[in-house]
Amino acid sequence: MAQEHRRSPREPERRERSAPRTRSTQSRPAPARRRNGGASFALLYVIFVIGISALLACIGWVAANDVLALNKPEKTATITIREEDSFGDVVTMLKENDLIEYKSLFKLFAAFTGGRDKIVAGTFTLNSDMDYRALISGMSANSATKATVKVTIPEGYSIDQIFALLKEKSVVSDTAKLEDEAANHDYAFSFLQDLPLGDYHRLEGYLYPDTYEFTTPQNPLYVINKMLDRFDAKLTEELRQQIADSGRTIHEVLTVASLIEKETDGADRADIASVIYNRLNNPNSSAGTNGYLQIDATLAYLNGGKVPTEADKSIDSPYNTYLYPGLPPGPIANPGIESILAAINPSSTSYYYYVLGDDDRHHFFNTYREMQNFMSTQAMYSNS
Repeated sequence: MAQEHRRSPREPERRERSAPRTRSTQSRPAPARRRNGGASFALLYVIFVIGISALLACIGWVAANDVLALNKPEKTATITIREEDSFGDVVTMLKENDLIEYKSLFKLFAAFTGGRDKIVAGTFTLNSDMDYRALISGMSANSATKATVKVTIPEGYSIDQIFALLKEKSVVSDTAKLEDEAANHDYAFSFLQDLPLGDYHRLEGYLYPDTYEFTTPQNPLYVINKMLDRFDAKLTEELRQQIADSGRTIHEVLTVASLIEKETDGADRADIASVIYNRLNNPNSSAGTNGYLQIDATLAYLNGGKVPTEADKSIDSPYNTYLYPGLPPGPIANPGIESILAAINPSSTSYYYYVLGDDDRHHFFNTYREMQNFMSTQAMYSNS
């Protein structure tokens, strides 16, 4: 009986303990429902990731095509980058010329590769087969894609006009660099050895007017040296000997040639040369010129190229041939070979005066009175 008494309390305990297990078994479907929701979420997530990956892959492929210059229509363009252009301006030019598709992507690429600092001013020939790296390289200082430009320097241009033209044609980015090289570089030409350094106008007259080819941008020192070399070639040994035999220097002949170049109507160079030399060589002649050349072109050299006025005749400068007798200190322009030849071989005349007639030709006279009579006749016919 004692054993039976001990068993009977245990049975309820087992029943009490079994109840929670029964309840636990009945609640098992709930976790199963959570697993089905997680699977759906995972599936949606996978689809989302695949979609985003596909989208990014498409974007990446399109971007890669632009970066690597794949599948682009053939296009060649020449772009000119000025000194004042910003990097954004350059990128815009590339976009407008169909060399790139995405400006932001090119800017990002240039920022990461340091390409922004490699781009320089100049004119470059680029094409759509060039990838981003090639485009940047193609606009650098050592680029093989530098455009070749032809520059024709007219006869009679001053050094300031020549330098402005070279900048306009993008041969150089800044005229100040040309001025510095002209003023301070000691060029290895014998005809320059007596000209002191320090003022770029010392090369006035020596930059031979001709047609030149330059890659852009070009070293200013090379540009000037090329024009001086052309002058050196034009001034043959025979011409140098003729100058020496005349008792004049190359500098003096060039100065006379520059006056002729600025005054000629194209067919009277040797006659203008004779007037200049007659005035220089015979200051005390009855012509009354007293050694004054009185050439208007020297006034235009002083007043910035404007038509000379009476007031300009009072400008205090050794280049003012109304105020100072003899030749000006140097050339007032860069003459061509015909004017140089005329300065070496002037006509043999007794002319001391000339004036431009209504027929756009110069008429020459021995005396001032003859010239005045001609001008009065011209005025009479003009007013009739």
